Amino acid sequence: MALLDLLGRRMSLRVLWELAHAGQPLTFRELQAVAETNPSLLNTRLKELRAADIVVHHSGGYDLSEEGKVLVSLIMPLDQWAAAWGARLGAENEAPSALHAMQDALEKDRSRSNES
Repeated sequence: MALLDLLGRRMSLRVLWELAHAGQPLTFRELQAVAETNPSLLNTRLKELRAADIVVHHSGGYDLSEEGKVLVSLIMPLDQWAAAWGARLGAENEAPSALHAMQDALEKDRSRSNES
């Protein structure tokens, strides 16, 4: 349950998303820019994700650890499941894919962080 608590915190999934799709380590400023968040919140999340061995920091910047890469690989299949589930429900009832749901959640996180 500790993992779900961590992932449910503001910007946690966004940080994982950005690091997974960057293709290279990101500096703090780069990560702050792409995640569109304030430095205080980002610093807190990075400390928590590093303490959980999901994110690592080295001379090139922040990146997913091996555990973080495994975690992201486990989250992404939700998109395939959601697409199949939506197809079974029919086009008029189709729920957004997990990927779109994650993006929507990230947008909500972004809106909340901009309000702070």
